[in-house]
Amino acid sequence: MKFTDAVKLLCEESPSFIPTQSVEREKLPFKLPERYCNCRRIRAYLNHRGISDEVITYCISHEILYESVPYHNAVFVGKDESRKVRYAFLRGIYEKNGKGFKMEQTGSEKKYSFCIPPERETKRVAVYEACIDALAHMTLEEGNRDKYRLSLGGIAAPKENAQIQSERFKKPPDALEEFLKNHPEIKEIEICTDNDFAGRWAKERMKKHYEGRYKIICNLPEREGADYADLAKERKQTNQCRDRPIESR
Repeated sequence: MKFTDAVKLLCEESPSFIPTQSVEREKLPFKLPERYCNCRRIRAYLNHRGISDEVITYCISHEILYESVPYHNAVFVGKDESRKVRYAFLRGIYEKNGKGFKMEQTGSEKKYSFCIPPERETKRVAVYEACIDALAHMTLEEGNRDKYRLSLGGIAAPKENAQIQSERFKKPPDALEEFLKNHPEIKEIEICTDNDFAGRWAKERMKKHYEGRYKIICNLPEREGADYADLAKERKQTNQCRDRPIESR
């Protein structure tokens, strides 16, 4: 058909757009990965990352850390106020090209993120970007059980020098909001995010949002670009070098 004939034909009709109907996928229910009979592999992995046996055992005893099958991932568990499991973060213990497997279990609710409980009553919660940062900082503080240690399950931050347009960058972390709602006894928030642009930006947002209602303690890693998991691993490597016997000639 010639172009002019096609235009004439279309002008005589009333074409309409019929959008395709999107099919909503059925949400899978939350279910914890199957447990392995022991935690030997994840203990060795976390030890290698500088996490102390004391901290690992404390988390295992509170049933918030275990080893899964068949891939032997470290599973960090989050519970609600009734101690019901609502969240799980999986971290692979094997790395390929310097990267390891990480994911939240399907159906996880981030507002019930991984949290290490204190040994006694406390008025302070320390917040971290990742589960392993909480374990690492607890190790660096000689296993102190004097406060809650809450993983935020990651943070939302814009790229450096970018204009902030998305509302998701402005809202406080879901995990911290839910925690504070359920713990009215908390008076102090210790911010332990990474010492990079995203971590410092998140720190300032949390400080601005909660200042006045809570005492804010900013406790980022001292070294630029580091997180507490980095510092724990570096301390372990330093101790190994120091304790290595000097070979006699």
